[in-house]
Amino acid sequence: MNPKENYLHEFFRIFFANKQLVKRVFLIFAVIALVLPLVLKQSFDITAQVIVQSKKLSQGDATTSLTVDNATFIPPSLADMETESNILRSPALIRQTISELRDKGEYNPPVGVFAKLVGEPFRRYVTSPLRQYLINPLRNMLGLQTDPVRDTVLDGLTQDAINSLKIETLPGSNVISIIYSFPDPHQGTTFVAALLQNYLVSRQALQSIDLPQSFYETKKHLYQVRLDGLEGNRQALLESVGSSDPKEEITFRLNAINTEEQALNLYQDRLLQSQRWLEYLKTALAAASTNKLNDYTFPYTFTTTVDNVAFEDREVKQLGEQLTTQVSRYMNDLAVFQPGSEPMLLTREQIARTRQQFLKVVSNRIQERTNDLAVVQQVIDQKTARIAEFKNRIHTLQQTQSKLRQMDTEIDALHTAFSTYAQRFAESSTVGSINDDLSNAKVLSPPIEPSEPAFPKPLLIIPFGLFTGLLLAIALVYVREFFDHRFKHPAQITHELGLPVLLVINDENVLPRNPHKNWTVPSFVHWVRN
Repeated sequence: MNPKENYLHEFFRIFFANKQLVKRVFLIFAVIALVLPLVLKQSFDITAQVIVQSKKLSQGDATTSLTVDNATFIPPSLADMETESNILRSPALIRQTISELRDKGEYNPPVGVFAKLVGEPFRRYVTSPLRQYLINPLRNMLGLQTDPVRDTVLDGLTQDAINSLKIETLPGSNVISIIYSFPDPHQGTTFVAALLQNYLVSRQALQSIDLPQSFYETKKHLYQVRLDGLEGNRQALLESVGSSDPKEEITFRLNAINTEEQALNLYQDRLLQSQRWLEYLKTALAAASTNKLNDYTFPYTFTTTVDNVAFEDREVKQLGEQLTTQVSRYMNDLAVFQPGSEPMLLTREQIARTRQQFLKVVSNRIQERTNDLAVVQQVIDQKTARIAEFKNRIHTLQQTQSKLRQMDTEIDALHTAFSTYAQRFAESSTVGSINDDLSNAKVLSPPIEPSEPAFPKPLLIIPFGLFTGLLLAIALVYVREFFDHRFKHPAQITHELGLPVLLVINDENVLPRNPHKNWTVPSFVHWVRN
């Protein structure tokens, strides 16, 4: 078998042939891996999380009328979460937070590259008590430009904070993760907490449509004046028609019209019936006046029916019966006596008197019915006029009711607006902390001061450095072997020159043993050299 085809044998041959180089390179990287955690600057990761529960959509602005549906909350989308992240990583917000903390003396990061470029004299100039507590406040009160050196330092610290701040939305959720790397865990935790507080205040101000209190006072006065005017117009309208509740009065008038119409129909039927009977009675009376002596009947009994009970005229009945009796007796006597005899003449005179009396009574009854007919007609006219009056009143009340509905609609709208305004005014007048505010964004996980640094991590750097040193040492050995063209074993002579190998003499020199005691410094130095 060709020795070059035994890759494992070739690997160990090259490895042990250059073991001194492998040891030295590995030891160099081992020393670097052990020293590196001590040299690198420590950095602590301060983490926090913010949850955005919903998105607020305003249906108007602060200058429009206030309604109960002034805002609507819907679940946030990916674009909304990105907007929230941009607000949180805003340079202006970070700069404001750093400025507030520096004014309180709670944010003094170690000197970085930017601070070294600015220089120690500028740093002393910026942080001097005279300039910090006297000069800069006076310049701010007078509206003058602030200290440019202070602004430059603040810009540098803001840029460093932006580079060290990692803000991202957790995939598939409405949670924003904040990771801030800072050498001082206490100051970093204070910065993240202040940044979250300013973020909540800033986004609340962005979504708020509140205006100064003077605007609300003016708005309140306008609402009150308008409401008082509408209420006064409504009261005047009711007084003009003399009604306190047009709807109830319309119902009452309609019931009265229904009752009057029913009675009017009865009177009209009675009038028609009386007119026909009166005409009939007049015709019968005219015929009875021209009747002969022996015509004693009258085609009407003057019977009145009330509630299915018949009432007869007793006087007419008695005269009728008397006339019928006299006529019957006269007809009977006519067969016995002569028509010109005295009894017959006397009987005819009695019949004539009775007939005249009967016709007089009938005439009186007809006159009575005529008068009654006139009374019924007057009653009909009165009820017709009353119904027309009711209808006119209803028409007036309906017009008033229509105007009242319009005014009530406007009054209800003003009441609703005024109620919403009062609520908004009470909320805007109450100064509360942001934790008590009903915001749709909450701090899900507040920042906690870490106890262990996130970088460097010796348990990761040392094994990784040792492994990297070993791989690099082996790689250097293979690179050296690649550029070394000397013969290393007999097979290379036959392969390269085509000549047979007659004899191989092995080197019998044995490396000296380590004379020092194991696990001592001299023993380690001897192992490195050999």
